[in-house]
Amino acid sequence: MHANPTDLEGVVLDEHVTVTFTELTQLCRSDDRIVLLMVAEGVLHPQGVGAEDWRFNGCEIRRARRALRLQRDLDINLAGAALALDLLDEIEALRLRVRVLEAHVQ
Repeated sequence: MHANPTDLEGVVLDEHVTVTFTELTQLCRSDDRIVLLMVAEGVLHPQGVGAEDWRFNGCEIRRARRALRLQRDLDINLAGAALALDLLDEIEALRLRVRVLEAHVQ
């Protein structure tokens, strides 16, 4: 069966779930080199000493997939993707603060 452009594919990720380097490459449909570059550029911050020991949590998996989408859709390099992701994280944190403050005002 061929994929329809309107088909959606998703993976539900728990922040507490961790995956290995190899599992991350599979989840992102990427190769080892790209994930290594994402770590080098500061897009990802794995736990562990070296690639063979690295563990990535659900937030890191989400960041990797978003970085790859930014690269693909907007032709942004990894350094730009890292900056964009940091800014998106900041926006999400600020929105959460606004919701909490609004809840206390009402």
